Formats: sequence, C-alpha cells, structure tokens
Amino acid sequence: MVEFITMAPTSGDSEYVGWSHPGNEKVNSWTGTDEGAERQPTFEYIKAIAQAAENGGFSTLLLPTGAGCLDSLAVAANLIGHTNKLKFLFAVRPGSIGPVAFAKQFSTVDYWSGGRALVNIVTGGSPIELASEGDHLDHEKRYQRTQEFIHVLKKLFTEEHVNHQGTFFHLKDASLFPRPKETPPIFFGGASDTGKEVAASQSDVYMMWGETLENIKERIEEMKDRSAKHQRKLSYSVSFQVVLGETEVEAWENADRLIGKATANIVQNKAKMMAKGDSVGVKRLHQLMEKYKDNNFRIGPNLWAGLTQVLSGNSIALVGTPDQIADRIMEYIELGFEKILLRGFPHLETIEQIGRSVIPKVHERLALRQHV
Repeated sequence: MVEFITMAPTSGDSEYVGWSHPGNEKVNSWTGTDEGAERQPTFEYIKAIAQAAENGGFSTLLLPTGAGCLDSLAVAANLIGHTNKLKFLFAVRPGSIGPVAFAKQFSTVDYWSGGRALVNIVTGGSPIELASEGDHLDHEKRYQRTQEFIHVLKKLFTEEHVNHQGTFFHLKDASLFPRPKETPPIFFGGASDTGKEVAASQSDVYMMWGETLENIKERIEEMKDRSAKHQRKLSYSVSFQVVLGETEVEAWENADRLIGKATANIVQNKAKMMAKGDSVGVKRLHQLMEKYKDNNFRIGPNLWAGLTQVLSGNSIALVGTPDQIADRIMEYIELGFEKILLRGFPHLETIEQIGRSVIPKVHERLALRQHV
C-alpha cells in the first residue's frame, strides 16, 4: 500500500525561494530565505495545512526539527484536536532530549490522538547548528548515540521494565506510561556508511531525498542488502518538492519563477553551509546539482535540482503536469517505495493541488496495475 506524506513548514513559508533583504546574508535552510519569511508558521496556517493534507489524501504530516523550526511535539499536540485521522510524524534529535523524556512525550501524544503518532529520528548534519544547542559530538559518535537511542526507545515501547547500561544512556528500572498499543515504526534517514548501517540495523522506514532513478535504485538495493544481513526488511520513503503546471512549459516557467528572486549571496551562503556541514546526503544533492548546472539543473525527465542552489536537504523537485508527476511517482513506486513525501512552495496551495490532481491519478494507476 502506497502512502503519501507531506511536511508542515514550521519555519515559515514563501512564494519565492532564495531571496533575502538587502544586506542580510543569514538564511533559513528550510525556506531558502532570510528570517523574513512571507508566511509565518502561525497556528492558523499550520492547522490549515494539516487539514488540507488530511482532506487531500495524505496519511501523514511530518513535523521537522531544527533551530529554525517550531517544536515538533508541541505542534503535534496542538493539531490533534483539529484533525481526525492524520498521523503526525514528528522529528527528534537524540542530542536534544533523552530517550525516556522523549518516549513520555511521544506516548502522551499517541495516547491522546488515538494512535496517530509516529517518530522520525534525526541525527543532524550541521555541526554549527548542533553546537548551538549544546551537542558537540563528531559525526561518528552522533550516529553511535542515535543507534543506542533507537535501541532504548524500542525497549521502552515494548517492555514493562527497562535496564540499560550503554555508552550514552544509563537506565535502571525505567518504565513508560502509557505504552503505545502498537510499537510505532522508526523513520530514519542517513546517507553516510555509518548512517546506512544504523538504518539497516535499527530503523523500520528508511527515508531518502529524491535523486535520479539510477542513483535511487543503487541506494535502495544497497539498503536491501544491508538490512538482509541483520535479518530485517525495511520500508522505504522518498521525498520531493513539487512544481505543477497545466502544461509542461508552464510548469518549468513556474519552476524558474520560484527562484526568480534568488540572490547571489544566498546561493553563496548555502554553498558555504554545505561545505561546513558533514551531511553526506546534502553533499550528494549539491554534487548532483553542480553536475547538471549547464542543463538548467534538469537531472532527468521532469526532475530538477534548481532548488538545491538555495535549499539544504529535500531540494530535488518533480516539475510537470499532474499526469507527468503521477507517472514519475509511479517509477519510484516500481523501485520499491511505499511512502512518498511531497511538498512545495507555497506549501498550502501546492499540497491542495497535489491532493486534487496528483494523488488520485497515482491511485488510478496503482489500481490499473493490480488488474494487469
């Protein structure tokens, strides 16, 4: 069964990406703008996005984590009463909270929402941002801590009394009230060798940022081999930005318009942030963008890396008509992806369009495939 996920822009939202006020070089990596986001992440705006996602056929809303985001747990708790079936996938960094405290917060949201809480473990890839929050571990140790965090979290979800003596966490007769009725799957992404090994041994859903079909096929096959060595089988998620148009020409015009106000200082600042960070995934997308620079960043049919100039993380976009986007999504589903994360700028209008004109077409194609 294929599920659609979207994200709540809890850093703010914008119609254009990569712009800044004169003299301001500080950029929000989520929005690609300086701190003056056109749309602030007010409760009313995020609530509207959650309700649009639920009504548009999305099963899950990802609530990100980071210095520039609202607190994911607080957002989830506030959205429970304004939705009926939407699941909340909220991100947490093991360096910002201990597993017992997080499990308590998570289980409370899960209990009050009737089992609609999911967890996304985020190790973090910017040493500068992590240090600002008091996390000074290097890349390898961060992933070692992540592996231990997930191990402890699973024990808290499934065992009445937990004792654990590890490198980073020490628990004596810990318990969790209330424990989730069903053990929630662990969503996790990591592109480094260490990150992939943590995913293979501990996670349930391996999350990837969109790349070319060839690149993604290699990665998913590698993860199948890695997880098999641990006698495990993972589910897979892939993430894209989306730029729609009634015609393909209009879609590409909309893509160009999206970065039409991008400033040189923002592009340069993003490149500097990438160089200082140690996220292998961010570097992969940056290299892909550079490779196709002379082709207007078109890396494949309806596939565009133009946003990677100004965004970190999930920046590869599907560009085209609803039918073209649905066709491209089907190609990734054929590779083995069961979860498709889609977002765009501005977020509310984009996911409303996706809900009306893309998700139904994908379901139609899936139904036809079952009858072939």
